[in-house]
Amino acid sequence: MPTLRLAAFAILAPALFAADDARFVGLWRVQESGAPAVVMTISNEGGGLSGAILFYMIRRDENQAVRSSPGIPEPLFRIKVKGDTLHFEVSHKRSHGARTASDPPVKFRLVVKAPGEGVLYNENDPETPGGYRIVRDKASQ
Repeated sequence: MPTLRLAAFAILAPALFAADDARFVGLWRVQESGAPAVVMTISNEGGGLSGAILFYMIRRDENQAVRSSPGIPEPLFRIKVKGDTLHFEVSHKRSHGARTASDPPVKFRLVVKAPGEGVLYNENDPETPGGYRIVRDKASQ
C-alpha cells in the first residue's frame, strides 16, 4: 500500500505545485505617477517558474508630466515560492554601466495580496519599506 501512495503522489504532485504557482504566472506591472515603472513576466512552461523583469527610468522634469523609459530586461533567477510569496533575484551588473559591473544580485519578493494584485519588495531598498503595488494584467489571469 505505501508503494501505491508514493506512486499516486508522484503523479499528482506536479499538478498540485503547478496550480499553486498559477497565482504568480502572467504579466505584472508597477505604475508610478501614471508612468510605467516595472514590467515583469512569469511563466511555468518548463515545469518550474521562470521569468524576466524590465525596470523603467522615471523622469520628473520641472513643469512636465512624469515620463519613463525602459531599461534592459533581466532574467529572474533563484526563484522560490513560499506560500503567497515569490522570492527571486535579478542581476544588477548591467544596470548602470561600469559602476555596477561587480554588484551582487538584488533580492526581490512578490507577495500576492488578492487575485491579480500584490506588493513588489526590493529587499535591498530601505527607502521603500512598503514596497510597490503591482497588478497582473487581466488577460494574464
